[in-house]
Amino acid sequence: MTAAGAASIDDRSRGIRARLSAWVDGRAWPYLFLVPALLLVAVAILYPLASGILLSFHNAELLRPARNGFVGLDNFAELLDDPVAWTALVNTLVWVGGGVLIQLAVGLGIALLLDGRYRGVGPVRVLVFLPWFLPSVVVAHMWAMMLDARFGVINDILARIGLIDTQRSWFADPATALLTVMVVELWWSVPFFALFLLAGMQSIPDDLVDATRVDGASGLQRLRYLTLPFIQPVIVVAVVLQVIRLTNAPDLLNILTGGGPGRASMTLSLYAYRTAYQKFDFGYAAAISVVLLIGLSIFAVVYIRRSGAVDV
Repeated sequence: MTAAGAASIDDRSRGIRARLSAWVDGRAWPYLFLVPALLLVAVAILYPLASGILLSFHNAELLRPARNGFVGLDNFAELLDDPVAWTALVNTLVWVGGGVLIQLAVGLGIALLLDGRYRGVGPVRVLVFLPWFLPSVVVAHMWAMMLDARFGVINDILARIGLIDTQRSWFADPATALLTVMVVELWWSVPFFALFLLAGMQSIPDDLVDATRVDGASGLQRLRYLTLPFIQPVIVVAVVLQVIRLTNAPDLLNILTGGGPGRASMTLSLYAYRTAYQKFDFGYAAAISVVLLIGLSIFAVVYIRRSGAVDV
């Protein structure tokens, strides 16, 4: 190779390095800084999610390993013909829909009461938020004792004031099992809504509140035309988070009723949990979980878009 050829190659190499260096300095740095976060997301979220979805297309029974293998959509077809799954779906809609609506209404009322600046409101706020700090296991066993048919204090109080004439087994009655757990969930989770909504109300500028008072707006008018529109994004986020939590967290139901009596309080998440850890059928449990994932994703996208409070 001649000296001129070597010099030409060296010039091209320096030009490529210069352009690459300029690209790294100008455009690549933001992406390079994102690499650790993307790796963490891939390892902690995407890989387990993909594994769960892949598992739903397999038969994975620990007690019958000879049957294990790829089965395609068989788990989902079996789910469509499963009467327990359909009962659990109805119970899930009642558990999540009714629970979120009641918790939102009660949480909004509590937030309005705590939004004032009167003396002693600080300790009251702490007391209202205390139930949310308790673990679900503690809450479940505490209420199981309070509602016990033999020595529960709730039955005793209701009998003394004449609301019931005999001791009730609230968790053993198909007519009251799910509703009773919803009451326990209300007591435990309503501080979540109260905290979110109170934070939103506290961010409303005082100038706007003073202006509505000067204009002679009543309390209901301020709530309708100022408070609710201002905290609508907070309400949307709180509702989505609570719907996801209630759909995916069967801990109270599992401890208090176990999905019974019969199937009266069986939800899809509890059914998936019991299918995996009692029947050891992880493929079918994964199929139930994938259905829940799809349903929650559709709900979140549709609800957020229809609300118009948050861009998606």
